[in-house]
Amino acid sequence: MVGVTDLVTFGETMLRLSPPRGERLETTETLGVQAGGAESNVAVGAARLGADAVWLSKLPESPLGRRIVGELRSHGVRTGVSWADPETSRLGTYYLEHGGEPRGTNVIYDRADAAITTVTPAELPTGALESAEYFHTTGITPALSDRAAETTTALLRAAGEAGATRSFDLNYRAKLWEPETARAAYEDLFEHVDTLFVPRRDAREVLGREGDAVEIAHGLASAFGFETVVVTRGTEGAVALRNGAIHEQGVFEADTVDAIGTGDAFVAGYLAKRIDGGGVADSLEWAAAAAALKRTVDGDLAVITPGDVETVVDGAGGINR
Repeated sequence: MVGVTDLVTFGETMLRLSPPRGERLETTETLGVQAGGAESNVAVGAARLGADAVWLSKLPESPLGRRIVGELRSHGVRTGVSWADPETSRLGTYYLEHGGEPRGTNVIYDRADAAITTVTPAELPTGALESAEYFHTTGITPALSDRAAETTTALLRAAGEAGATRSFDLNYRAKLWEPETARAAYEDLFEHVDTLFVPRRDAREVLGREGDAVEIAHGLASAFGFETVVVTRGTEGAVALRNGAIHEQGVFEADTVDAIGTGDAFVAGYLAKRIDGGGVADSLEWAAAAAALKRTVDGDLAVITPGDVETVVDGAGGINR
């Protein structure tokens, strides 16, 4: 990994196992197998949109670990993996059961003792950080173990010392930890974050922030010194604050085939456009378009192209009114 790198991400990737739509886990005879993980989803989305992206993680040296690496590399992502003994560690999995209303979609995690929970900075090939333009991770990774939290902090610090812009997606998961515990951990990390992505709901319920998205963005930037705060609002679009200026972006209409990974595609679209020299407004527009496109694709990964994004942006005029 020699030379300039646009984006380095760090985090867990699991195997996603899903029965065919309309079938239940307890009765299905077949499961679809795909890679899925917030940070690798961002790396794939950004790579497919033209960025040079590297994903760092720890995996068991097994067929399942190699499956993850092979799938990510097939989308243009370079992988920097610490390989663990498969006798003492494993690859996390999650089961996704699609269901329409009123049943809804259910996710079941099986990630205890995953290799990522023992990762240390010294194990990872972090050379790419030395020349990275951006470093990205999420609030999922520090929830996995104390060791993973320590390594997340260390990599954020190292990326900052190397001059990278550090982005962090709050990505709160109630199945991993309680809001109070998560808030304390997040706020400890915030001094090492330049760009924060946060859903308005989580800003309120986890970070205790009141007000609308603009007020939340201003409050977080003031309290923690972020250069940029992006607050997502679901169907109401997103707001970004940078250098005191507010930028708003609506959503693009999309038929939803699979909503999993939409937020990661949003981040990927934003970062890819920023890496390409785009301003905040243009990057938000690319983020919204990438998120809409992801909803039309099955699986966690945004299997999209720059042409796809440009078509959405040009065809819909930027905002769904």
